[in-house]
Amino acid sequence: MLQKKWTESKQAARQAMIDCGYWSNQQQMGRRWAIGCVALEITQRCNLDCTLCYLSEHSEAVADIPIEEVFRRIDEIYTLFGPNTDVQVTGGDPTLRQRDELISIISYIKQKNMRSTLMTNGIRATRSLLTDLAEAGLSDVVFHVDTTQNIKHATDEKSLNKTRLKYLNNTRGLDLSVMFNTTVHQGNFHEIPGLVKFFKSQSNSIRTVSFQSQADTGRGVADKRDEIITQDTVWKKIEEGLETELNHNAIIAGHKHCNRYGMSLITNDAAYDLFSESGFISELHAKTSHITLDRKHKWKTAKEIIYWNLSNPAYLLAVSRWALRFLKRTKNDLVKSKGNVSTLSFFVHNFMDACNIEQERVDACVFNTMTKDGPVSMCLHNAKRDEFILQAIPVKHEEKIKFWHPLEAKFYEKKPEILKENPEKYPLKKRKGKSRLCHCLDK
Repeated sequence: MLQKKWTESKQAARQAMIDCGYWSNQQQMGRRWAIGCVALEITQRCNLDCTLCYLSEHSEAVADIPIEEVFRRIDEIYTLFGPNTDVQVTGGDPTLRQRDELISIISYIKQKNMRSTLMTNGIRATRSLLTDLAEAGLSDVVFHVDTTQNIKHATDEKSLNKTRLKYLNNTRGLDLSVMFNTTVHQGNFHEIPGLVKFFKSQSNSIRTVSFQSQADTGRGVADKRDEIITQDTVWKKIEEGLETELNHNAIIAGHKHCNRYGMSLITNDAAYDLFSESGFISELHAKTSHITLDRKHKWKTAKEIIYWNLSNPAYLLAVSRWALRFLKRTKNDLVKSKGNVSTLSFFVHNFMDACNIEQERVDACVFNTMTKDGPVSMCLHNAKRDEFILQAIPVKHEEKIKFWHPLEAKFYEKKPEILKENPEKYPLKKRKGKSRLCHCLDK
């Protein structure tokens, strides 16, 4: 029964790609997976006040949802999308959740044979906590560090590299895949090449780097992005830092206006585009999409790919020829580095403004957020956050279904109509936030 549901989810994802005209050999959505990832928000609280915060002005007043409801949402993610689904444990900052509960959440995701990613600003992600989470089954950790966070003594992105190294050192020796996330805005757009060079210098320890363009959503005060910030210009800045062109057309994830992806090989401090032969890479991707790409056990993935090649002699020859061509391009640097190589992937996310939501992109979304009623597009969730977080949640409590009031942090026998009340009567930490109840979406 579950297998049928997972097949239906993948077929629905494929149909969404066909409907928007982005179904091809390059497409991962509907082929490799039914969803790119699902955000599991376990708290609305945060210990920073970013100028581009996607939380709402009411988020700070919302209590953490009961652990039973978190587990139920994990169960639903598994039912909808199946094993190996990427579950982003996020918030707010998830490290503000009680330590034992956070560990239990990661462990439960592991029990479901899904991959968990901790999305954090890193402040409370100590070596001790990361060790416990890795032992509980955490797959990835993503550190979001940039100049929108108003960190003391941080005047530019370069000055934040000490913080990035500190967080990176907290992961060394742990069985974790490490990623860094940066919000691109007018103040740091020119710094992207320098950041890329820093990430390249740490590529033995970092797997993926993500740049997300400024979006006018949530309680942040920075408003709309500058016209200079586009998918094209951000990608050009990445290439400038790598000192090589990077193909983002060989493998795509969802709608082309939403995401770009490329992968480089780093050796002797030189970067080489692993997807430069776009046609070959795209065809190989389509043929091997059934293979699970296990980030924590790379040799297991390598063995599966080798076995597939041995079982498909025609492609084994093609892969061998591609490998020889690639070795010819990189041989000088490979020799100088004594065979020391690493890979560094790049993602560019182009999130939508709250008052400029495009239905086609919502339908083709590969990044969903899990709500009490199921997964929704992350951009749509951020745009209408209050409608999702200011709802009473039915929870099985003391063998009965009761309703959790997110602002009062207590259970009711009957469902309270929170949005019909005046949320302003509750004590709020409004911080720098601006009122954004997204009436523009109702026009």
